[in-house]
Amino acid sequence: MNNLKKSILDRLEEGPVIGDGGFVFALEKRGYVKAGQFTPEAVIEHPEAVRQLHREFLRAGADVMQTFTFYASEDKLENRGNKTVEHGVFSVNNAACELAREVADEGDALVAGGLSQTPTFLKTRDEEKVKSEFRKQCQVFKKNNVDFMIVEYFEHVLECEWVIEVVAEVIGCPIMATLCVCGEGDLDEVSCEDCAVRMVQAGADIVGVNCHFGPKQCLEGVAKMKKGLEDAGLLENVYLACQPLAYMTNDVSKEGFISCSDFPFGLEARTCTRWEIQEYARQAHELGVRYIGGCCGFEPYHVRAMSEELEEERGGKVCDGSEKHDKWGGCLNMHTKPFVRERATKDYWSSHVPGTGR
Repeated sequence: MNNLKKSILDRLEEGPVIGDGGFVFALEKRGYVKAGQFTPEAVIEHPEAVRQLHREFLRAGADVMQTFTFYASEDKLENRGNKTVEHGVFSVNNAACELAREVADEGDALVAGGLSQTPTFLKTRDEEKVKSEFRKQCQVFKKNNVDFMIVEYFEHVLECEWVIEVVAEVIGCPIMATLCVCGEGDLDEVSCEDCAVRMVQAGADIVGVNCHFGPKQCLEGVAKMKKGLEDAGLLENVYLACQPLAYMTNDVSKEGFISCSDFPFGLEARTCTRWEIQEYARQAHELGVRYIGGCCGFEPYHVRAMSEELEEERGGKVCDGSEKHDKWGGCLNMHTKPFVRERATKDYWSSHVPGTGR
C-alpha cells in the first residue's frame, strides 16, 4: 500500500467510501469482453480500454480501483473452451493489478484485488482444490502489494469462507467479503444473518452484498446481515458494504438477474437512472453501510451520482466529474427550450418515473 494514503479501514472509520462500477458489462458493451465467458483477458489484449474505464470511475468520485480480475482464476480461464488461459493466470492478474495501480496513483484512490467464485467449487466442493485456485491468484496480489482485497460474487457462503481464509493466510491485508444474494440467503439456504456471522468469523473486516440484484433487494440482504451481526455481538467489529446491480430486479428469482429473460443482452430498459442511484446511496448510508459502490450496469455517471449525494458526509469532497454536472440538474437552466429549463429542479427529478418509449 502507498503509505501516504489512508487505509481502507481508516477511511471507513471517517465516513462513506465510494466504490467503482461494473467492468464486465461495460467492457462487453464496448466490444472488449465476450459474453458467456465474461473473463478479463482485456487487461492484456486491450489495456487502454481497461485503463480508460478506471480513469472514468476515478473522475466520477470512486475511492477504490478494483482490479479487473473477475473470473480470473485458472480453472475459469480454462472453462468451456476459453482459449485465454494461454495468457496464464499470473499474466492476467498481474496486468490487472498494474492497470489499477497506475490509475489509482493518479488520484487518492486505493487498489483492491478481486477474487470471485470458481468452477472448481461448483464441480467438486473440495476445500483444498478450491483453495489452491485462490492461492494462485493471491500470490499475484501479494506481489503487487494491493491495499486490500475484495472477495465477491459468491453464491455459497462456504466458498466465501474458504477464500477469506486463503487471503488471510497468503496476503494478510484487510478483507471485504460480499455475496451475490438477496434477503433469502445463499443457494445452500444459509440465511443472510448467518452468512454475515460466518464471514466475519472467517476473518472479513467488511461484509455485505454485491451483484445479481438491484439496489432494493441488495439493501434488504444487507439489513438482514446487519441484524445477524447485531444479534451475535459482532457489528462493532465490522463495516457493511453494498454493491448492487444498476438494474431493477424486483421480478427475478433467487438466482438473480441471470434468471430473467433479459439477461444479458436486453437489460438496458431496466437501468436505474442517476437519481435512483442517488436514492440508493442515501438509503445505504442511512442503513449504516459505509462501503457504497456498484456492480454490473454501474457506469461512471452512476458513481458520480453516489459521490454527489454523499458529498456532505464525505467532508465536502467533490469529484472531478461534477465540474460538468449539477446534483439535481441545475445545468438545465442553460438549455434553449423553456420546457426543458423547467426540469432543472430536485422536485422534478426526485419524483420522475422514467418511461421505456415502447
